Amino acid sequence: MSALAAAQAHGFLSTSGVEILFLLTGVVTLGAAIVTVTTRRLVHAALWLVVALGGLAVEYLLLTAEFIAWVQVLIYVGSVVVLLLFGLMLTKAPIGRSPDADSGNRPAALAVAVAAAAALVWVVVDAFRTTWIDLRGAPQGSTKVSGEILFRHWVLPFEALSVLLLAALVGAIVLSRKRGSKQGSEEKR
Repeated sequence: MSALAAAQAHGFLSTSGVEILFLLTGVVTLGAAIVTVTTRRLVHAALWLVVALGGLAVEYLLLTAEFIAWVQVLIYVGSVVVLLLFGLMLTKAPIGRSPDADSGNRPAALAVAVAAAAALVWVVVDAFRTTWIDLRGAPQGSTKVSGEILFRHWVLPFEALSVLLLAALVGAIVLSRKRGSKQGSEEKR
């Protein structure tokens, strides 16, 4: 089906409440992401990251991918951000402004971010130009469908990622113990 025929069949400019809510949530999520990377306070950046990741979970819910939305909430919002906040507290990071966390490379970083975002948008639009999601049909992001796809077609990359994350966790523990034992021996001297 061509893009023009698909647009005519689905009413290209007709909007529903779900589409408007999807757009508004996307704008709030984008705003939270921008504040996350532009704020000079580390704790505020972590809290704005919660808003951005929560907005993505809402987007997944609006796309009828409930399983992915709850994984987003449990793993990213619930675990990663809490781990980040614990890391900030344990390293005694400054609560206020953090001039050490800022760099003079903001223009270069902005240029790279804009180029990466443009490339990502172009790839996604090109890949899904004629794909339409039927919100009244069977949910494609349900637990059953996602589980079948994940464990039938993606089981090997999924397990490889699990081993990689486990190795990173063990490596982080080993490095922190070595550093801790060196500091303990220096304090005894």
